[in-house]
Amino acid sequence: MQNGQRDMRSAEIVTIGTEMLLGDLVDTNTAWISNRLAALGVGIYRHTTVGDNTDRIVGALKDAASRADLVVTTGGLGPTSDDLTNACLGLLTGREMVEYPEARAHVDEKFAKFGREPTPSNYKQALFPEGTKLIPNPLGTAMGALVEWNGTLFATLPGVPSEMKGMFEETIAPLVSSRSDGSIVSKTLHFTGIGESALAEKVQDFLDAADPTVAPLAGQGRVRLRITTRAATEAEAEQKIAPVEKEILARLGEFFFGEDEETLEGSVGRLLRERGATVALAESCTGGLISKRLTDVAGSSEYFGEGFVTYSNESKERLLGVPKETLVEHGAVSEPVARAMAEGARKLAGADYGLSVTGVAGPGGGSPEKPVGLVFVGVADADGTRAEKVDLTAWARSRTSIRERSANRALDLLRLRIEGR
Repeated sequence: MQNGQRDMRSAEIVTIGTEMLLGDLVDTNTAWISNRLAALGVGIYRHTTVGDNTDRIVGALKDAASRADLVVTTGGLGPTSDDLTNACLGLLTGREMVEYPEARAHVDEKFAKFGREPTPSNYKQALFPEGTKLIPNPLGTAMGALVEWNGTLFATLPGVPSEMKGMFEETIAPLVSSRSDGSIVSKTLHFTGIGESALAEKVQDFLDAADPTVAPLAGQGRVRLRITTRAATEAEAEQKIAPVEKEILARLGEFFFGEDEETLEGSVGRLLRERGATVALAESCTGGLISKRLTDVAGSSEYFGEGFVTYSNESKERLLGVPKETLVEHGAVSEPVARAMAEGARKLAGADYGLSVTGVAGPGGGSPEKPVGLVFVGVADADGTRAEKVDLTAWARSRTSIRERSANRALDLLRLRIEGR
């Protein structure tokens, strides 16, 4: 503690704007600020979103201050009647709102660049609680406020992401660094081909541990384990994480495909690039989803040249060469058809690997023999073809889940084939 200011160990983020409560605007600021604060050694206690209402904003700020050393707000800064953040901060702290000449000059400067004269309402952006330290805003007209109150530091930032990020990096980050006592570091490990419950059983001792903490995060056929710890320096935190990561991978390595920001499609692309290999796709129920995911990765043209969406039986036969008798005998949703689709795509494109998906995505079209959620994925290379049944009937009510999970399993089957497993 220095000059009556306590160290920053905890923070809350209050996002202000009715448009987010109505779903008209997606809040991306909170995730970004949380990530940056964690890297600076500050734990995030809570996220709150509140509409453009004076009483509710004041209440949200008061509640956050009762728990956190730092309260960061985004949104509600500007000239209009629903831009209430700084005024609410004045009400909370009991401080008079005063016009800051520096902020007024900033408004004049910005409008001069636009070739316009500010209106009286524009100067609302120059009003702050008495005792405010201003946060410069090089990109916009609304400056932010730093206000200390009852041991809590409030930082108000605009809702525009480009403005918010610049102001945070220039002003908030250095301030937080000077008043935090370490670094919080996280590492995320990605797994597929194993359910969350089965994975948790294998690493339950780590899930129960206090430091480093290990948290499972599941979604659409993939599971993440996030390892987190705090230490005096980032290097020390990484040293604490390393043995935990090593032991987890010793137990779950067969299901591991990447870490941190790596995706399953990125992992597959990396393996193909390392081997100088190419892949072609034949998709039915996924309708091009796998092609999209592969081409979302920059540089994917090195290993992916062609994809075929063969939704009908006729297109499977005409484009991929799936024998008509195979379609008649086994049906489009079957292991033999998945194998034939994969081999057909591989030969047609002249690729090293062919990957296929065929299934019943629903929510209609299923039968007792072939219910919604029955999927087959296939992979082919010079050594032959392989196909497997994927039972996604538990997600029969969600076409999106079936398609996403089918794509994940197909990509993982390709990953395993490339790795020789």
